[in-house]
Amino acid sequence: MWLVTLKPISGTSCSGACWRPNTANPLMNSWLYLTAHCVTEGPETDVDTACVSIWHDPAAIENLSLNEAAVRLKDREVNLILPMELCSWLLTEPWPNKRRPSTQALAFAVEDQLAEDLEQLHIAVGHMDAQRRYPLMMIHKERFKGLLELLDQRGLNIVSVQVDADLLPPEAACKAQWDGRWIVGGALEARLALSGPALDLVAARLPNPLTEGVIDWSVPHTHAINLLQGEFARRAQGLPWRRFSAALLLMFAFALGFTHLRSNVLEDKAAQIYAQSEARFKTLYPEQTRIVDLSAQLKVLQQQGAPAGNGHMLRLLQLTEQVLGASSVDVQRMEWRATIGWVLNINASSFAQLEQLRERGVQSGLPVTVGNASQQGGRVQALVTVRDES
Repeated sequence: MWLVTLKPISGTSCSGACWRPNTANPLMNSWLYLTAHCVTEGPETDVDTACVSIWHDPAAIENLSLNEAAVRLKDREVNLILPMELCSWLLTEPWPNKRRPSTQALAFAVEDQLAEDLEQLHIAVGHMDAQRRYPLMMIHKERFKGLLELLDQRGLNIVSVQVDADLLPPEAACKAQWDGRWIVGGALEARLALSGPALDLVAARLPNPLTEGVIDWSVPHTHAINLLQGEFARRAQGLPWRRFSAALLLMFAFALGFTHLRSNVLEDKAAQIYAQSEARFKTLYPEQTRIVDLSAQLKVLQQQGAPAGNGHMLRLLQLTEQVLGASSVDVQRMEWRATIGWVLNINASSFAQLEQLRERGVQSGLPVTVGNASQQGGRVQALVTVRDES
C-alpha cells in the first residue's frame, strides 16, 4: 500500500491532467480531486502550492492550488476524490452467512493479505456482489485522519470520499487515462493506478481486453465505496430550524414531565385521602365489611337513615338539626375522636350566642359542652364537644 501525503512535485504542471468527462445533463455537484501528481511519500504538506482539480460542471475543470480551491468551494458540499495511490482494494471470499458481517469480521477475513497491522488501517466496505463477496477499500488511518483535518481547517465541507479507480463503470472491466497515468477497475477484480508500460503488462495477462471507461458525472456513483464510514462517518449538521425544533421538543418534554409528575403527586394524595375516608367509613359502619363504591354506599346508608356504629352519625345529625341549625354560628372544622366524640371548631358572634347554643344542647338531650372560647376581632371562637356516652 502507498502511504502518501499532499506535496507538489517540482516540474509538474497542474494543467497536465487528462480527463474525459461525460457532460450529458451534469449535476451541479462540487468535486475536489487530489491528483496523483500532488501526492508523494514524505511527511510534508504544502497547502499553498499543492495542485488539485475542482469542478461543478465536468466540462469546466479548474486546476489550481488547494488554498485557491478552498476559496472556490466555500459554503458548498464537496465530493472528494482520492488517487488510487493512496489506497488499497481487496475482494473477500464468498461470505457464508446471509446476515451482513461487521467491518471487523471482514477485516479479519483478509488479514493475511495485508502488509500492515489492522489497527493502522481504516477499512471501508462496499456492496456485496452476486457471488456474495464484499469489496474493501483501505487507507492508512492516521494519514486519512490528517487529510480530513487539513481540509476541514481550510473550511471545506467534505460530504463523501471516493477513489478515482473505483469510480469507473461497474458493467465491464475498463481503464481510463487520468492525470498522466492509467486507472483500472470496473468489473475487473482489482483497482489499480498504472503507468503505460505497467498497464501493458497487466492487460497481457487478462483473458479479455480492457474497454475505455468513461465516468458519467450526471448520476450518483453508488457503486463506488465511500470512505466516510465507521469513525469517519459524516455527522449530520443540524439547520437552525432543526435546532429550533429540538428546543421546542425539549420544552414539550419538560412540560410533559412536569404534568406527569404533578399528576402522580395528585394521584398519590387522592389515594391517601381515599384510604383515610375508607378507614373512617369502617369506623362508622363496622357492619359494612365489603367496600365496592365508598361514595355510593355512604349515600345509600344516609338515605336509608341507617344507624351509624355506636350512634355517632345519629348524634351528629341531632346536633346539626336541633342545636346548630337554630343558630347563626359558622362551623370551621368537624372531627370525630374515638376517646371523646364529635369536636367542632365554631365561630359565633358573641359569648351570649355560645351560651344559647349550650342551652339548646341541654334541651335536646345531647351532652354538649362549650369550651376554649376566645375573642378574635369581632368574632368568638370556641370548641363544641358532643361526648360519646355509649
